[in-house]
Amino acid sequence: MAAVTTLCRDCFWSGEDPSGRRCPACGSPRLASHAELKTLSIAHLDCDAFYATVEKRDRPELRDQPVIVGGGKRGVVTTCCYIARTYGVRSAMPMFKALKACPHATVIKPDFTKYRFESRRIMEMLQTLTPLVQPLSLDEAWLDLSGTERLNDGFPALVLARMQARIERETGLTISVGLAANKFLAKIASDLDKPRGFSVIGQEAKTFLDGRPVSILPGVGPAFVKSLEKAGFRTVGDVARADPKTLIRTFGASGLRLASLAQGQDVRAVDPDQERKSISAETTFNTDIARLCDLEDRLWPLCEKVALRARREAAIGRVVTLKLKGADFRILTRRRTLPQSTQTARTLFAAGRAMLQDETRGERSFRLIGVGLSDLAPFGTTETELFVGGEARARDAETAIDKLRTRFGADAVISGRAFKSGATD
Repeated sequence: MAAVTTLCRDCFWSGEDPSGRRCPACGSPRLASHAELKTLSIAHLDCDAFYATVEKRDRPELRDQPVIVGGGKRGVVTTCCYIARTYGVRSAMPMFKALKACPHATVIKPDFTKYRFESRRIMEMLQTLTPLVQPLSLDEAWLDLSGTERLNDGFPALVLARMQARIERETGLTISVGLAANKFLAKIASDLDKPRGFSVIGQEAKTFLDGRPVSILPGVGPAFVKSLEKAGFRTVGDVARADPKTLIRTFGASGLRLASLAQGQDVRAVDPDQERKSISAETTFNTDIARLCDLEDRLWPLCEKVALRARREAAIGRVVTLKLKGADFRILTRRRTLPQSTQTARTLFAAGRAMLQDETRGERSFRLIGVGLSDLAPFGTTETELFVGGEARARDAETAIDKLRTRFGADAVISGRAFKSGATD
């Protein structure tokens, strides 16, 4: 029986690597080739410039135009299309810098209701392939297709190519696929050939990673990068060649994890039940704000938004985080652990306002405020039975408001400052 090392992503022919660089069946150049193509089964699927692609699909006249999805002139870029990226626009870039780089771009305010709908459509398609689907966000997920060949009538790479084509055909959106032996490598692979990519990383992983910056490793953020570089570890290869004992002595438990990842090893399983870490919302102001009462006015609707998402996801949380960005762009975060978990705007606002009061004593002004709820647990645990008094009443009231807004529209009930003023009851 001939080995399968090549797959056509247009007609789904598979076989040995052809002598030419086109499919022997249909002539397409869109081939995926790798010696381990038929044996690898962990995938990472990532929608291509998801929000921007949704907007372009819905507004065909923008197909060949640069599109930026994000806030106003003082906001940031949520995402942008690949045309805008050729001008240097990037996610999280301040909007004024993005428009300076690409002044003729069309800027669209995010519509998360629409994005969540499309995300659900795609995730439901993925779950027809395997129950082991772990979403990372609205636009990406890991899949474990081990042992699903009979169910899906094909080996994982073939099944993924079919799904890639199906998603594009049925939603008008495109995805990129990464296939590997573990989650870490699959996620890296999905980013190698965007958009509409299909990349594979196998036993060559260690060589592939050798010259890559340490920032490519999961959990290595900007602060950790500085620590690693200060210790002489600039590339993944530097970490891979280090004595694990040295890494553990220098970086503790994180050092042991780094040693494994640098070798291309990742023991994490694809876990569809992995709990979400936090729920948050933030807003950037058109002009800087310094007065406490004005900041409170911006904080309250964010608390409503976070609380609504918590109730919709049947989650409660015990840690409230306040985020502020100063006029100098420096970010300040404060956290407060509640005596009891919550999913109400009333309690979120009370904690957030207390922290806000501590940070507004002076003449400092701010350009952004945000609030988050973390240390999440499912609603219905033993702790929720303790919801009594003000917390129980607040939840009942806010749940009733949810129902009215669902039936009559978001503006049907305006809670306003009157409700907010009772947040310290």
